[in-house]
Amino acid sequence: MGFDEYVRLRGEKLVRLARLLVRDRHLAEDLVQEVLGRAYVRWDRISRADDIDVYVRRMLVNKHISWRRRRAAGEYAIDTSAPHLDRAGPIDIGAEAAERDAAWQLIAELPAKQRATVVLRYYEDLDDAMIARILQCSQATVRSQAMRALATLRRRLAAVPALTGKDAR
Repeated sequence: MGFDEYVRLRGEKLVRLARLLVRDRHLAEDLVQEVLGRAYVRWDRISRADDIDVYVRRMLVNKHISWRRRRAAGEYAIDTSAPHLDRAGPIDIGAEAAERDAAWQLIAELPAKQRATVVLRYYEDLDDAMIARILQCSQATVRSQAMRALATLRRRLAAVPALTGKDAR
């Protein structure tokens, strides 16, 4: 498969994955553009890989982790006042949308590898073996990252009354 065909077929999925990792449409597009720029230069080698999708997703996750490390040293603002403005269709201001946004905010606070594991497993619906290939780790590490992420999310979720319907005590 040629580079242009790959981007045409997989580009939207890569942007969607990046949006879930960085929680910002514009940063996600920048991330994908940077990764695809690097992939273009190496396409001869990448196209010979066993699974091109795994290779490119790995590049995307690794670049996201690099960005996060680099940004952790500085300060940056995230506008959470209007989380639905970049989505197509009418703005859903109901309770379901508020709960979903609060849950994504909790996911966004996870360490980068845990967040990548959660997104790849529950949003991309990939199995442990595929996630391990993308993250270049063992399947046991994938399971432990997921277990830690879910434990953290459960703990944080219990402290948010709006999501549990209970008082946080």
